[in-house]
Amino acid sequence: MERTELGPKEAGLQPGANGCSMTGHGPLRNGYVRGLLGAETQIHHVAHNGGLYKRPFNEAFEETPMLVAVLTYVGYGVLTLFGYLRDFLRQWKIEKCHHASEREEQKDFVPLYQDFENFYTRNLYMRIRDNWNRPICGVPGAKMDIMERLSHDYNWTFEYTGRVIKDVINMGSYNYLGFAQNTGICKDAAAKVLAQYGAGVCSTRQEMGNLDKHEELEKLVAQFLGVEAAMTYGMGFATNSMNIPALVGKGCLILSDELNHASLVLGARLSGATIRIFKHNNMQSLEKLLRDAIVHGQPRTRRPWKKILILVEGIYSMEGSIVRLPEVIALKKKYKSYLYLDEAHSIGALGPTGRGVVEYFGLNPEDVDVMMGTFTKSFGAAGGYIGGKKELIDYLRTHSHSAVYATSLSPPVTEQILTSMKCIMGEDGTTSGKECVQQLAENTRYFRRRLKEMGFIIYGNEDSPVVPLMLYMPAKIGAFGREMLKRNIGVVVVGFPATPIIESRARFCVSAAHTKEILDTALKELDEVGDLLQMKYSRHRLVPLLDRPFDETTYEETED
Repeated sequence: MERTELGPKEAGLQPGANGCSMTGHGPLRNGYVRGLLGAETQIHHVAHNGGLYKRPFNEAFEETPMLVAVLTYVGYGVLTLFGYLRDFLRQWKIEKCHHASEREEQKDFVPLYQDFENFYTRNLYMRIRDNWNRPICGVPGAKMDIMERLSHDYNWTFEYTGRVIKDVINMGSYNYLGFAQNTGICKDAAAKVLAQYGAGVCSTRQEMGNLDKHEELEKLVAQFLGVEAAMTYGMGFATNSMNIPALVGKGCLILSDELNHASLVLGARLSGATIRIFKHNNMQSLEKLLRDAIVHGQPRTRRPWKKILILVEGIYSMEGSIVRLPEVIALKKKYKSYLYLDEAHSIGALGPTGRGVVEYFGLNPEDVDVMMGTFTKSFGAAGGYIGGKKELIDYLRTHSHSAVYATSLSPPVTEQILTSMKCIMGEDGTTSGKECVQQLAENTRYFRRRLKEMGFIIYGNEDSPVVPLMLYMPAKIGAFGREMLKRNIGVVVVGFPATPIIESRARFCVSAAHTKEILDTALKELDEVGDLLQMKYSRHRLVPLLDRPFDETTYEETED
């Protein structure tokens, strides 16, 4: 069974990749449309708000096959049993104990370190730890260099061989527009500013750390977003976790998507506000919480909430899905609440000119109360920003912990952001920025389509450059990462607890820096590894046609 979400204009005009053009190819491109008519397929959620959407909204989440789910649970069960056995052997000194534990002289103390809490890390994660924290020694561009390392104690420790694995295809970095590079105008501008300003500021914005470059950047960010004012911060994670507590507090209500990033979750918890969770991208669930909040008010006292703040992301980095922003804004207006939009992954990556999910849906930036984003992905730098009304930004300048206590953005990093943003906006006198946005859109559509043709289960929106490929079984997490590195392709694999226990996955991040040759090489190796590890679980295969245009697909449902 598969859950497919379709926009309101399935049979009408269809925008091209990333909304850059309009073509009328009919309904067959809307995520398994032909399969939807079959007996084995069921539509779980279809958008009926035709007046809210100016473009089709196509997301597919094929359900986990029953046999795969059962085998995944069995796999985790076997690993857990062996984990208990190994802990027993360690306790009796039969197996060497590598993990952290309390010192013998502290045995009568209240434990500072709970041994059982580390059970998963000790017995499951350590088996495949070699797939993470691999040190790279070069620019994380379309290709990268990785330092080779070996472990002689089953991944508890590593030693470096001194060999560098050259030209590994990078399918994991958030380098959406290809600005992570050591050549070109961004590098030259950053080097010039480094020579003039130095590497660090050594102070906060409120003291001696407010540079003319920071002022220039904030004006440019506000212009780019189409808002009155903006403020920048030195860390993307802290932009969320330190600013949400400045906006809401006790007596306020936060409505948070269940798949929001950890920075949003931490910020909500630090605020002291009441937190309620709605199902991922489910507008019925959100509206029910809003209606109940208005009707019942605060617990016990039944007083009205001081504020109601909705927290959502533009692109969800583990699912590859895009927020249903037109509907969220409609609900926000209907129930007089506030909207906080995290565009960490969507700014630069969505919209005809890279202005994010607001432009992608053709909406007014003024309808979003707090526009947050980061510079760590599409801009190839570091830090984050918040944009909105001037009154909001003035308030945050004096009340945000990130503004008051954190060190300012490094001058070379600030210049990297300025140069890349001007390039996207076309203020550098070229069209290279717009071409990067369009190239990312084309690469995303192409990569997603080819993976579906091969028979992999792919999650998310067809325009999302975050592409989750489902692995499911715990043994395949490590095997997939190792097999891909053998073939000179670097990938990110993700498992429990970052995902549901039966939904382990590999997460690809497509970049404008990827050429068609690079993508074809990666796809060829993926096809081979998919056959080797038997990962082609999809029961809905896309049938390629040799004579079709580049971005068109026909669909056929198959039985396995």
